[in-house]
Amino acid sequence: MKLYQSVGPNPRVVRMFMAEKGIELPMETVDIRAGENRQEPFLSINAAGQSPALELDDGSHVAEITVICEYLEERHPEPPLIGRTPEERAETRMWTRRIDLNICEPMANGFRYSTGLKMFEDRMRCIPQAADDLKACAQDKLRWLDGLMAGKTYIAGERLTLADILLFGFVDFFAGVDQPLDPELKNLAAWHGRMKARPSAEA
Repeated sequence: MKLYQSVGPNPRVVRMFMAEKGIELPMETVDIRAGENRQEPFLSINAAGQSPALELDDGSHVAEITVICEYLEERHPEPPLIGRTPEERAETRMWTRRIDLNICEPMANGFRYSTGLKMFEDRMRCIPQAADDLKACAQDKLRWLDGLMAGKTYIAGERLTLADILLFGFVDFFAGVDQPLDPELKNLAAWHGRMKARPSAEA
């Protein structure tokens, strides 16, 4: 297998997931700033033109961070970051989807439509007038999640999961790109500190 990766939160989520599992793979860096991901030969690897992508042993490719992590979990089930039981896996997938749709996606598009507009305006349909509202939507859901994190070590309780890694990758990245984590969200601030202290956060 080989991971095609780049700068940005998406590849970092996969790298951190791999680090937590002790998985080491060869990596090839794609220059997304120069638009290498939007042209051949990368488009033949991932037609969506996005990083990361995982080349499998048979030469085929899969993309999308949750899909890549699910695949790696099936190939390397220990330690479990999605779950050992149907109930644990369902809980992880529920939280991963909630975080992806309600926090990561509006956070990312809020960036693409504002600070990142010059990079993205010729690559996708951008809606600059929606940027502030999208960022606010992400913050609303972070406040909601903060209220649910009271007494928890991780999002699913005491077990670290893909949901934590996904949220951390995005919150940590966008904190440096005009979407900081509100310090009043004490539960999430403590969670962020625990995640930041993990060796995998350096991946």
